[in-house]
Amino acid sequence: MKEIASALVKAQRQFGPALKTSTNPHFRTKYANLSACIEAVIDSLNDNGIFLLQKNYDCADGIMCETVFVHESGEMLECGIVHFPAVKQDPQGYASALTYARRYSLMAACGIAPEDDDGNAASRRPAPKNPLDNIEALAKPATGAVFNLALPGKEPRIYGSSQELFDAMMTVRDQIEKAGSITPRLRMTKMRELREANEMNVDRMDIAHKSELVGDYTKRIKRLGAQGGEDGVN
Repeated sequence: MKEIASALVKAQRQFGPALKTSTNPHFRTKYANLSACIEAVIDSLNDNGIFLLQKNYDCADGIMCETVFVHESGEMLECGIVHFPAVKQDPQGYASALTYARRYSLMAACGIAPEDDDGNAASRRPAPKNPLDNIEALAKPATGAVFNLALPGKEPRIYGSSQELFDAMMTVRDQIEKAGSITPRLRMTKMRELREANEMNVDRMDIAHKSELVGDYTKRIKRLGAQGGEDGVN
């Protein structure tokens, strides 16, 4: 590793800045794209006998990339594999994730300080709002309560009767179905999570309430499926 180590030290002294020449149309900020990052280091690397290689590996949900420096002496330095998920499982989604992965793998390997991120479609999206965030209003202090409402990721709510649990369940379903801040697919997922978390609780309800909840769930999932282009009830 003596030859490549010496060459990398010399090359790094000559690295230029990764200029922020591109504009993210969504955030209206400047950032250094992949081309700018490569231009900042490639001449210095090549002048010192170093070939820049970026290897890609098979990955089910995104891109795995590794920056490798190959010296003319035959010595090689592998800088470690990084993984970036693809938001969309289509060619455009994977291409975006690949560009994103190559850029940040290169900056990390070369010691270039990250510039403002363009976000791209690769990963930076606002976190979807949890439709259960405002569910606290449903809490009822019930003495001797016997029914629980399980809320994924939150404390369960306790109710004193099958009717109270039924009303609370319908209210939560309304909140999930009308949560316009998240996609229909994610609303379907939240609806299913709520159903699965409360299977034992629903089994203990009055038969009329239980039957109505089952039918209501089927209708809501079908409506959301129609919005999201999905069929069937799971």
